[in-house]
Amino acid sequence: MADIQEINLLNHLNAALLVVNRTLGVEFANQASEQLFGLSQRRLGELTLTECISHLGVKPAQLKENLADSQAAAFYAMSLATLEGQHHTVDLFLTPLSPGRGLLEIRVIDQQQRISQELHQYAQHHAAQLLVRGLAHEIKNPLGGLRGAAQLLERQLEEARLKEFTGIIIEQADRLRSLVDKLLGPQKPGQREPGNIHRILEQVARLCGLEFSEQLTFVRDYDPSIPDFDMDRDLLQQAVLNIVRNAAQALEGRGTITLKTRACSQITIAGKRHRMAVAVSVIDDGPGIDEKLKDTLFYPMVTGRQEGSGLGLSIAQNAVAQHQGRIDLDSWPGHTAFTLVLPLIPNKEEK
Repeated sequence: MADIQEINLLNHLNAALLVVNRTLGVEFANQASEQLFGLSQRRLGELTLTECISHLGVKPAQLKENLADSQAAAFYAMSLATLEGQHHTVDLFLTPLSPGRGLLEIRVIDQQQRISQELHQYAQHHAAQLLVRGLAHEIKNPLGGLRGAAQLLERQLEEARLKEFTGIIIEQADRLRSLVDKLLGPQKPGQREPGNIHRILEQVARLCGLEFSEQLTFVRDYDPSIPDFDMDRDLLQQAVLNIVRNAAQALEGRGTITLKTRACSQITIAGKRHRMAVAVSVIDDGPGIDEKLKDTLFYPMVTGRQEGSGLGLSIAQNAVAQHQGRIDLDSWPGHTAFTLVLPLIPNKEEK
């Protein structure tokens, strides 16, 4: 009787609970585990933990070692992907029960993690913009003087060989000014007019298809119910293009990029509630993003590639922010998804 009462109690808990053995075979699973993994309790009992999921941020060998040593463990903000392709951020707690057996508690913290990520991204973007604007002011002034002096000197020179050197000075000064302008990005959105997000995605896919090899495959997963909405089409196209190009470079021109759109409702962005929004996801099956880069990925000049400029994601974030949106990131080996969340109807005070 006591066992039945205990099982009923475990089934009423919100956290997913699994009793696992030394091989990570599931001996018991509560009802919350069914909802998390999308599998019945009976089916879970026939599988190991690694067979229930497609990805887990904790190595199975680590859990097995803890079980063998009867050692409790806690793992925070780990990524977990189910067999159905659902991704969650979870906290995992392992409690030994007997030699070689333990209770694994999995708490989904998606909402808390998303809020924390958004606040961090907003602070990161704001700090980067202040830093870049300050540097731009300090760089542009002497750069203008340097260019002007080179032009005056060029007028005084008669030898073509010497004029070649002043031409190099002017050319490099223009290049640096262009780089600073790219760092700053457009400070105000251009002309807003109704546009179709799927048309932008098709244009980007066509451009990247021409730029990279034929071994790069694009998969479309569009929601046809998404209406046209007011946008700066050039700005949004540049944002999507930068993200898709990054994905193609990560795949080295060989792999699959999925372009996915979904309508969503009651979305909060930067503390403001939006009744309707569109989520545009760029998903690749590449190696994933290095954990060391995730916290600074949207800073200017941060890149995981030696030949990269580190400006693409910073420019994309600036463009999306000007549409009152945000960019979400989920990444693990074999899956990286950048999702642009854009309000369909901007807040009145921002119009």
